[in-house]
Amino acid sequence: MTGASSGLGLECARALLSSDPGWHVVLAVRDADRGHAAAAGTGAPDRCTVKVLDLASLASVDNFIREYGCDGASRPPTHALVCNAGIQVVSGSRVTEDGIELTFGVNHLGHFALVRGLLDYLARPARIVVVSSDTHDPSKVKGMPAPAYTSAAALAQPATGPEGRCRYTTSKLCNVMFAYEMDRRLGAGTQGVTVNAFNPGLMPGSGLARDYGRVQRFASRFVMPALRVLPQVHSTRESGANLAALASDPRFEHLTGRYFDGLKEIRSSTDSYDRAKALELWQASERLLSEIHERQTSGTVSRRSEGPPPPAPAGDAGG
Repeated sequence: MTGASSGLGLECARALLSSDPGWHVVLAVRDADRGHAAAAGTGAPDRCTVKVLDLASLASVDNFIREYGCDGASRPPTHALVCNAGIQVVSGSRVTEDGIELTFGVNHLGHFALVRGLLDYLARPARIVVVSSDTHDPSKVKGMPAPAYTSAAALAQPATGPEGRCRYTTSKLCNVMFAYEMDRRLGAGTQGVTVNAFNPGLMPGSGLARDYGRVQRFASRFVMPALRVLPQVHSTRESGANLAALASDPRFEHLTGRYFDGLKEIRSSTDSYDRAKALELWQASERLLSEIHERQTSGTVSRRSEGPPPPAPAGDAGG
């Protein structure tokens, strides 16, 4: 479970652990201390393992995968992988440790590398759930700019990418296209792994608005919770329980290549079904990973953006 130290990820972990005493949850977090505090807050810390994972660093992703493989004899079989961590950057343009635009790097590329690296460690049957957002669909009126997908290479470059909120909605489109393309490559469930995308809805106070200005942060924390009477506004607990169900409930055992709004299967955006775009995203992502690994091998120093540190990835918040 990525992004498991707070918000949606933590609530999903709690729901999984309370639903079945057989579940053991690996909390993949940037900060080990926060991860251990989160594990204690689940009510079942003895069934949690905390591992450090920074999706803004492919070296960290690679190290996580290596350590996970080495733990094979001591950890329970892995039957679910939840790609939940998400970030929204609106205060300027920032990059990952490897020079990739931060929103695209964390929300898509880091998860892309993680899932591909962990596939061999999944015990069939297994499920992969990718947290997206209804903001990926321009037909949904959410007060967010429509995605502007041109190519993965363009999105990786901060100088040529769209403005912050548009980078976010575009990364959420990438999440859905990645889930569908992964499902096709895994034979639509015939290899024992299902892959689905999930929209948690708008979750006030989830932490995703931490890079917004003071007034917007205030509204997210104190005003938006009053809107939970609306159909697309949910608590993190409610959406966390829905996410846990997609990862574990027998009702969804054989469903794959789908997009869920909460627990309701619906159609995603028109662009998300564009196989040519999904193939380009996949192949370009592979090239980006290869180029970064080549730089690491040759000893090239990676660059970080100037300015304040990026907000920590949080459980995604839909709107």
